Amino acid sequence: MAVHSFARTLLLAGAAFPFTQGLAQTIKTSDGEVVPADKTTVAPAADAVVSTNDDTAPAVVLQLTDAVIANLTAHELSDIDLFKFDDTDYEDGSSEVAKRTTAAVGSCKTYPGDWNWPSRLTWGLFDLLTGGALIETVPIGAVCYPDNGVYDAAKCADIIAHWTESATHERDPTSVMSPLYQGETCMPQNGNSTKCTLGGFPSYAVKITSVYQVQLAINFARTTGLRLVVKNTGHDFLGKSCGSGSLSIWTHNLKSIKFRKSVRTPSYSGPAFEIGAGVTVGELYEAANKNNVTAVGGECKGVGVAGGYVAGGGHSPVSGLYGLGSDQVLSLDVVLPNGRFVTASETQNTELFWALRGGGGATFGVVVSMTIKAHPRNIFSGATWTITSGNGTKNSDEVFWKAMFAYWAKFAEYAEDPVYGYSSIFSLGPGAGYMWTMNPWMVPGMSLVDFKAKVKPLFDEWTALGFDFTPEYFEHDNFYDAWTHHFPTEAVANSNLRTASRLFPRAIWDDPAKRDALFNEVRAVVSEGSALIQYNMNPAKPAEVPASGANSHWRDAIWYGIMGAGWAPGLEGAELEAVQRKITDNWMGRLRPYGPGGYLNEGDVMEPDFGDAFFGTNYDRLLSIKRKVDPHDLFWAPTAVGSDRWKIDGQPDWLTLQIGKLCKVSN
Repeated sequence: MAVHSFARTLLLAGAAFPFTQGLAQTIKTSDGEVVPADKTTVAPAADAVVSTNDDTAPAVVLQLTDAVIANLTAHELSDIDLFKFDDTDYEDGSSEVAKRTTAAVGSCKTYPGDWNWPSRLTWGLFDLLTGGALIETVPIGAVCYPDNGVYDAAKCADIIAHWTESATHERDPTSVMSPLYQGETCMPQNGNSTKCTLGGFPSYAVKITSVYQVQLAINFARTTGLRLVVKNTGHDFLGKSCGSGSLSIWTHNLKSIKFRKSVRTPSYSGPAFEIGAGVTVGELYEAANKNNVTAVGGECKGVGVAGGYVAGGGHSPVSGLYGLGSDQVLSLDVVLPNGRFVTASETQNTELFWALRGGGGATFGVVVSMTIKAHPRNIFSGATWTITSGNGTKNSDEVFWKAMFAYWAKFAEYAEDPVYGYSSIFSLGPGAGYMWTMNPWMVPGMSLVDFKAKVKPLFDEWTALGFDFTPEYFEHDNFYDAWTHHFPTEAVANSNLRTASRLFPRAIWDDPAKRDALFNEVRAVVSEGSALIQYNMNPAKPAEVPASGANSHWRDAIWYGIMGAGWAPGLEGAELEAVQRKITDNWMGRLRPYGPGGYLNEGDVMEPDFGDAFFGTNYDRLLSIKRKVDPHDLFWAPTAVGSDRWKIDGQPDWLTLQIGKLCKVSN
């Protein structure tokens, strides 16, 4: 099928082509006339294809197809080979596409300034084919720098005022919520004191609104050897959504949400949502509430449900009832490293279906949409509080920790119910005591009367200790109200902060001596300066859910803890190294004997045995699938499956930032 009037109409609707100004790209028409290649002669490289599978109704999807490639080739458009699919059997490797891909994959990914970096003419062609979706990166903070041509005092003030809000970074094509990993370059707060540089930001991003743009980006990056990254919301704490010299696939604008009252698969029958990759937790929860159901997602509003959340497993306030976020998936629509668009489910592409549910983002392809379960409306009861110790309070530090130990000791008991105990502990400073905020302690499906009975033995124990506390109880007949009223708004964009995490299994509680040793180590780590964000929950796999690639350590965990530390702005050299080594080697080193696993999405980017920590017993199988699906490592991210074959050039062994070339590790 040739590029048709429907696609051409999309092009003429107002796309701009900044890359083509002054360029001499041409095409040859069917009657032999040579004309300029511009927005009136080249339509986006897409066909309207009717797609269907066992689980979803037929839908019209704009795709890159063999027919489109053939049509563009017939136009004799130069460089069109850069956008071809790769259907090579790499044991043979004789095709022209295979040879081009093999040649492009050198010892390092293609980098700005390299001889093989695409010309501006080639970038212009890419922009034309995507319908004007290519964005040359201007860092979000650039408007605060008077000498770079985009200075805007009003926009700068607005960005700084909302810098710690996730929405600020979600709506920007390249901004991420952990600026540490892009090198803290072009920070808006430093506009009058430094120069704005790209640092670890990608060179270009593609604003994805349809499948064909993902396919073009993947094929282009593969055949030119470009580094490829994927950004949904930028809610990422390991540097996976950025990369110096990269091309970024920005999926945040894929916002479709469709509720279906009845879906049937081999393992499930019931309501479901079909969601685009850009749908956030807040948007999903709002849609679920409107349709009188409950959906599974994280507690933070800025998380992209079908992005890194599900890819990393994804814990949830309702995991005790329904399992991980990855356990909700019924099917996924994904573009593979060869550029092909496929659906993975229980009945087709089953190995991919297993791997994409929890096997890590930026590894097997780009998910553009998925179908997930919707669950019945339920009641949610619980309590919140803020308790402090130390000077000026009724609680001594010793009584505070005795009360905390009493709470921790009951985690196995509480996990028998679908509990979600989400709280944080922070030191108030040397000798100043601690603050413990419960945000919240909640049991889905339990009435407030039963919740109060559940916690009474602990509260009686606290009262006997002389512990001063005042819980605020709540009860709601739906999850949306509980989530809206009792979960805190997350602050992001802290540049001088890094975290790590551990998953502590139920078996620890079977050995009182080992349990108490764990408690003492956690107390010591907090006392030495770490914050502690902790969750008491039980995300075991529901019996009816098909097996997946999600971290096996999740399945027997009842305590999930995030630890970490900040440091003074401007800290460098040996002092900065000491902080990073304390997090990875000291604090986590002392806790690994009790919790060998960690959470991929909120883990330590320097985790020494990331394969076991973040994937558990599933790692070997995931690696085998990775090698088959992505033999040239088009997709790479720190701590992802197979990531140890590459490294960022010039980075120390104690902290990997994304501000250099991505190069193969020498054997």
